[in-house]
Amino acid sequence: MNIMHNPPHPGEVLREWLAEVTVTDAAERLGVTRAALSRVLNGGAGISAEMDIRLSKALGTTPGTWYAMQASYDMWHAQKQFRGKVRPIAAVAA
Repeated sequence: MNIMHNPPHPGEVLREWLAEVTVTDAAERLGVTRAALSRVLNGGAGISAEMDIRLSKALGTTPGTWYAMQASYDMWHAQKQFRGKVRPIAAVAA
């Protein structure tokens, strides 16, 4: 997976896709609560696999698109914040 530099939260991208629709209407069409969709749109929650499927069916996008955006966003932030110490694991001879 290519990690882009500082990718946007998928909610920001989704907000653009839903620009012509109210959050209430979009949530109803997706079959989720307004609060749940609002959390995603405002970056307070991520795109789950289930939400990805709902979005792909409602917006005509390829399944996995939104989930991949979330993974890219999460990985970028995890790499920036990671401070752990890791040692290589040597291969065990057979």
